[in-house]
Amino acid sequence: MVIDIDREEIKQVDDSSILQQTTLWAEIKRRQGLLPEAFRIRMNSADLYAKGQKEKLIEEDLLVFLQPFDRDHTIAYVPYGPLAEPSEENQGTFLEELSEMLRTCLPENCILIRYDLHWESPWAKEDNRFDVNGNWIGPPDKEHQELRINFCTHNHNLYKANTDILPSHTIFMDLNKDRDELLKTMKPKTRYNIRLSKKRGVHVRSIDEDDLGIWHDLYTETSKRNGIYASNIDYFRTLLHVNKNCSDSDAEVKLLLAEADEKPLAAMFLSISGKRGTYLYGASSSENRKFMATYALQWEAMNISRKKGCSEYDFFGISPTPDPNHPLYGLYRYKSGFGGKIFHRMGCWDYLLSPGKYDAVRAADMHNRGIHQVNV
Repeated sequence: MVIDIDREEIKQVDDSSILQQTTLWAEIKRRQGLLPEAFRIRMNSADLYAKGQKEKLIEEDLLVFLQPFDRDHTIAYVPYGPLAEPSEENQGTFLEELSEMLRTCLPENCILIRYDLHWESPWAKEDNRFDVNGNWIGPPDKEHQELRINFCTHNHNLYKANTDILPSHTIFMDLNKDRDELLKTMKPKTRYNIRLSKKRGVHVRSIDEDDLGIWHDLYTETSKRNGIYASNIDYFRTLLHVNKNCSDSDAEVKLLLAEADEKPLAAMFLSISGKRGTYLYGASSSENRKFMATYALQWEAMNISRKKGCSEYDFFGISPTPDPNHPLYGLYRYKSGFGGKIFHRMGCWDYLLSPGKYDAVRAADMHNRGIHQVNV
């Protein structure tokens, strides 16, 4: 497999449907202390996909974020990249070749490259990984996962990370339908709650930095209610500020507020990138749940995404299975009510550049708070 790679300026990165691989996201993360690097990679389709496909040159951009691990070392993080998804038998060799090419462009003190892969898990395509009720039982243990992805690689240097940073399990909603068709795909209770929210006077509007305190009050309340980590208000201020001032990207982030009688009930961050709308963050009041404001928010977010030309809506995070004991089960139950298709990504995989430090990275992962996603 032959991969060519060149550095390029961040502003030259082509927008895609994956927000985390856009110029907008690069600038957001730069403001939050990470160092984004952009690369243009070129490869032959025959090296990526199953035999029989016509050969052609594939070119795409790749954003890599350098973040400090300790005083002397860094980690290279690739969120939802690379964009191209090779055939399963070529995934390991592709990541190995790409990593070796990137090695020469990264600092000498870089411990590893962590790919947060958006590719569909190969174990989500196998009938024997589902129970009698059609629920996914998950991938096998890490040893078997690593054996499979390292098959045919030279260095056998890919390892499943102890934690996934971005959501690895989600639901995609097909937006290539009119409003009535979308409603018909939902569960009856979800459809009823959307209509009930309207009947009870819930109104959804966009707000900006001036009203960020409203969002953060709801967000803090939600975080305390669910016992999860809450980012400070500056994190979200950066999102809105960069969104307002970044002219090099067509991607955008919107903050939506649902209210009734001018009382804030729920809010969410929606991103629009390429053909995808994504539910990034959500929050809601513990009071006045009878207004069903979170349902009004999702419905409005879907319709905004449709009007912006999106063909899909990413709910961005659920439990992998309908297990009531899983901390994200509430999100599974809520989001699955809107219909859509459950999608299981491969999650985070590490390519080691400095093997001697990996034990320290794994130990740190055990204390990592992981997915930054709040319950509704």
